[in-house]
Amino acid sequence: MCVCVCVCVCVCVCVCVCVCVCLILCTSACESAASRAPGTSPPVLRRGREAASLTLCSHAGRRPVELQFIQKSCRQVRPSEFPGCVREEREVNMGSSSSSYAPRTIYLDVDGKVQKVVFSRHCSPCDIKELLCSSSNIPRNTAIMVVDPEGALVSIDPTMPTNSPNSLYKVIPVSTGQLGDKEDIFQNVLSQVAEQFSRAFRINELKTEVTNRLAMLEKRVELEGLKVVEIEKCKNDLKKLRDEMTSRGGGRVNCPCKYNFSDDGKKVTPRRDVPNYPKYTLSQETVEALKKPTFDVWHWEHNEMLSCLEYMYHDLGLVKEFNMNPITLKRWLLAIQENYRNNPFHNFRHCFCVSQMMYGMIHLCNLQEKLTLTDMGILMTAAVCHDLDHPGYNNTYQINARTELAVRYNDISPLENHHCAVAFQILSLPECNIFANVDLEAFKQIRQGIITLILATDMARHGEILDSFKQKVDNFDFTNEEHVTCLKMVLIKCCDISNEVRPTEVAEPWVDCLLEEYFMQSDREKSEGLPVAPFMDRDKVTKPTAQIGFIKFVLIPMFETVMKLFPQIEEIMVQPLRDSRDHYEELKQIDDAMTEAQKKKTENMSLGGKKK
Repeated sequence: MCVCVCVCVCVCVCVCVCVCVCLILCTSACESAASRAPGTSPPVLRRGREAASLTLCSHAGRRPVELQFIQKSCRQVRPSEFPGCVREEREVNMGSSSSSYAPRTIYLDVDGKVQKVVFSRHCSPCDIKELLCSSSNIPRNTAIMVVDPEGALVSIDPTMPTNSPNSLYKVIPVSTGQLGDKEDIFQNVLSQVAEQFSRAFRINELKTEVTNRLAMLEKRVELEGLKVVEIEKCKNDLKKLRDEMTSRGGGRVNCPCKYNFSDDGKKVTPRRDVPNYPKYTLSQETVEALKKPTFDVWHWEHNEMLSCLEYMYHDLGLVKEFNMNPITLKRWLLAIQENYRNNPFHNFRHCFCVSQMMYGMIHLCNLQEKLTLTDMGILMTAAVCHDLDHPGYNNTYQINARTELAVRYNDISPLENHHCAVAFQILSLPECNIFANVDLEAFKQIRQGIITLILATDMARHGEILDSFKQKVDNFDFTNEEHVTCLKMVLIKCCDISNEVRPTEVAEPWVDCLLEEYFMQSDREKSEGLPVAPFMDRDKVTKPTAQIGFIKFVLIPMFETVMKLFPQIEEIMVQPLRDSRDHYEELKQIDDAMTEAQKKKTENMSLGGKKK
């Protein structure tokens, strides 16, 4: 784009320079005719059939010397040919006696002498100028001007006013420095144009070279990524083969547990091909918005959310810190998206929403300076994976219905344990293992951290975790591993239920989605004869009643506790929660008033019917 603009500017400048050159050359052509020294034969001045003559007279009364410029010859007439100073000027009309060919006469003051100049009305300004230069002993390449006795300028053209010997014109040479200045300007402009063209061509060459090199590098990265994937696959196959041979040699039967994590039959599938979702270039405005809790998650498609998540990992330095293969990161994100179900609330958009809030809190609380890159990698990865393969029915339903998940995990956070299992099943695939280049001890730390944070999202543990954090917050120590782990647990809890921190127009649709998922569960519980929670019963709950208690007794106390450690979140995160609480309380008052009015109306109708 810049190259095109530069070329267009250069072309425009070039056109202007060409026009200037033409003007200068025309001026020079007019002046170059006067390059001969004084005393040499003047050029023939003719226009049609007329001619110009020049008569020289002196104040001493000498006989004049007349120079006649006739059609094809020029001669100096000797004084003996003139009987006196005053003579009749003969007009050469070449057979025409029309008055339109009558010559014009002017008188000049040349070094104290009177010089008479006669020229035709059809002479050009250049011819007249040459005639005036010759008569005034001025080189013909000199610019001149004519002034009258009062100092006024007289135009040099065939219509210039005549004068008398008593009112002589004077020819004054103009400084030739102006012409030199024009030539210098022309040379400067020409050199600048040449430099711009040269620069434009260099930029174009550089652009072509850089584009070619980038294309080669991208192709090379893809090939290297494929090699890494194949190597990891070979390692995995060798490990399985070694384990199988060991089990056979020991006389034991190896029966790997094959568990289908998804009730609907969906499995995590390896993707050995290069991911092909569109590559989006995020604008600076989007990059800045991603760091704020006000980010509107409803305006983005799945491919765009994948690109945003990929950008977050690069921006925080996690790709470099864990030596992630960029192609493996893309495959992992695609596998994550494919393993979120299309629930009304617990879906991939909710995953992105929580991850974006975590990214925003990292920047808002300046956690880059307080936590390690490993801690930030644990926070971001746990946020991305925290609800993987959520079936749309909460832990209470899983336990009451005695589902396979509840049985497998002994009624202890069955969903959160399942999310962890799916997350590490994806990471176990060489094609999707973003931590493949991390040493074993570091991976154990990362795995334990991710599991701890995902299990902390179980709301059954809310009071336990918040009380623990309250005990540490007044004397918080960022060098204490236990304190940092507790902080990370609280941070992911804040992000998981942070919808009401966002603007009302962004947060309110999430309430509708959550209620829809709750109503689906309560309807199923009713049909299966299971207990139904009041806040999920479509016949009892309203949007204001569902939100007021949750905001007042869960969200505000937790965020205000975090605010003690990070005061900067009050205006951006805590105050919106208070405003949201007030908003739903107003809605509740309106609903209560309408309910009361409807009740009175029903009672009045009932009383009226009894009187009749």
